[in-house]
Amino acid sequence: MPVKTKKRINADEALELFEKADIKELGYIADKKRQMAQDDSSPVTFVIDRNINYTNICSCKCRFCAFYRDKDHKESYVLEYKAIKEKIEELVGQNGTQILLQGGLNRDLPLEYYTDLISNTRKDFPSLTIHAFSPPEIAFIAKNNKLSIKELLEIFVSCGLSSIPGGGAELLSENIRSQISPDKISSDEWLGVMESAHGLGLYTTATMVAGVGEKSEYIIEHLLKIRDLQDKTGKFRAFIPWTFQLNNTALENKGYHELTGIEYLKIIAISRIVLDNIFNIQVSWVTQGLKTAQLALRFGANDFGGTMLEENVVKSAGVEHRTTKEEIIRYINNAGFKAAQRDTAYNIIKYF
Repeated sequence: MPVKTKKRINADEALELFEKADIKELGYIADKKRQMAQDDSSPVTFVIDRNINYTNICSCKCRFCAFYRDKDHKESYVLEYKAIKEKIEELVGQNGTQILLQGGLNRDLPLEYYTDLISNTRKDFPSLTIHAFSPPEIAFIAKNNKLSIKELLEIFVSCGLSSIPGGGAELLSENIRSQISPDKISSDEWLGVMESAHGLGLYTTATMVAGVGEKSEYIIEHLLKIRDLQDKTGKFRAFIPWTFQLNNTALENKGYHELTGIEYLKIIAISRIVLDNIFNIQVSWVTQGLKTAQLALRFGANDFGGTMLEENVVKSAGVEHRTTKEEIIRYINNAGFKAAQRDTAYNIIKYF
């Protein structure tokens, strides 16, 4: 379980530590915080999963996104269930336990598309975790069908939805959201969707995207908003910070720079230090590569994320790190930890 220190770090202290501490000092503090909740004999976990993007048609058009397409674009698509089922069968064939379903904000998709997708997946794969629809998708689908957030979530749960991913958070600071995703739901709306989901008993994850021209205080603001909601609901299972990939986005050639590995490790460390009420801090090997992800295990992280048989969003920005279960196990073991396969709820399935 998460362990709170006797004196919880506040916003000013977190900002000063993040900006002024040496990277070694920051990593040392974060690693000690991790060890307060688990020692080095505890496993570093991973899940066998697949990320299926059911449509790339999106009306939001975030400036940092290279994935979306207009509906009349030659590369636009909407996946029918038959194609999705084939992808899930491949996952199940590799002993996968989690399917992540996310897509663009597509005005032409009726409510039945989503309910049939969940219901058919649940019927055909009854033991699979359906981890689906980020807060922007939930808010968009609800509005498009004149439903409240709670009403829509109740419908999805009745169809078989298991949990909700934390996508679309980007940075929970309007100072930066207005620049990179002006048409996306606000910080308060993102938090509101998560609070509604938690109120219905759904567990979720939370994410953060860094490297979009933010100030350090925006990162701390984001972490504190997540921490405050976790204090209230206790239903964030994990926190997953990842880094903006510049290529093929509207921000390319606009003076932005992608974060270095050191900058990423600082974010992992400050996340562990601030989020004393969230046990699992997940690395992003998808954006940072396996070696930096391995280093992050000594900067406060304790989860290696998913094997991701498929990933399209980061790939569209020109970054394509791939891996296997065996490779993840090797990197975890070589960092001095025991590797374990988990499910979405962080129940251990197998030790390696």
